[in-house]
Amino acid sequence: MDIIRFVKDWTLPCAIGVGTTAYLTFYYVPQLDTLGNQLAPVFDVIFPLFVFLTLLVTFCKVDFHQMRPHRWHIGVLAAQLLLIAATVAIILWLKSLHPSSSSLHQVLLWEALLTCIIGPSASAAPVVVGKLSGNISTMTTYVLISSLASALLIPLVFPMLEQAVHVDFFSAFLIILEKVSIVLLLPLVLGWLIQHYAKPLQQRIAAMPNLSFYCWSVSLSITTGITVKNIVHSSASLLLLLAIAVTTLVLCFVQFVIGRGVGRRLGEEINAGQALFQKNTALSIWVAYMYLSPVASIGAGCYVLWQNIINSFELWQYRKKNNA
Repeated sequence: MDIIRFVKDWTLPCAIGVGTTAYLTFYYVPQLDTLGNQLAPVFDVIFPLFVFLTLLVTFCKVDFHQMRPHRWHIGVLAAQLLLIAATVAIILWLKSLHPSSSSLHQVLLWEALLTCIIGPSASAAPVVVGKLSGNISTMTTYVLISSLASALLIPLVFPMLEQAVHVDFFSAFLIILEKVSIVLLLPLVLGWLIQHYAKPLQQRIAAMPNLSFYCWSVSLSITTGITVKNIVHSSASLLLLLAIAVTTLVLCFVQFVIGRGVGRRLGEEINAGQALFQKNTALSIWVAYMYLSPVASIGAGCYVLWQNIINSFELWQYRKKNNA
């Protein structure tokens, strides 16, 4: 019972541990190569399925009447734009210096950070907000706003940094919208339909308050395995990988603190904190591969681990406060 209680209390770190252990086991045990090749297409199906279920269950609980813009949405979006502008300025300054291995590594480091800043708020952010007794409806609205903003910003910003990229603005905008829409809009529409036309099903889903959280944990295990794989197979030096890991941890805290600060002033501390710091890292990884380099994608991979560790700490604090 103690083990079950521990897993329930620390679900996200356990999910990270399972994903890491599973990948490293298959990587270091040659006898499992055949089984690994057979399971790869299965996980390719399971991952999007559990992301879809996570959001569908969450959106079945959304109050659609509350889904309208709020002041804190503007505040968080403004903070994100300022962070993007500062990071782009630093990258352009580094690129203007005499090229050296040191400056090139610094550019890679800051580009990795930029992918973690410019990405939209995570589709699963409403899940954590719900666990922290925040407003799922207004958080869902911000996820939609943030996704549209990122779809506009990404094809504007990255061609400035990498002149070799030949992807026109409109094509990139549509690609990003397509990636976000499939993950986000379809479960949102189905959630609305279930609320209005399948009340018994909606009530059964509402009776399982942790269902979306556990579905998300399965997705996190798979994401962790992919992240560990990218790190193990990366061509970057160990020093650069460590620098990316440390700086993305710092960035996590910076965005979390700024988001909480904005929310404290505008009346939505929990939502604003999650909105700015919890990122759609899958899209950030795609952006790194599309516009930058595989090394830059390591930043988003590390970021997803850090943000979920911080989420676990938040949930622990919340449990401690409410059980006191």
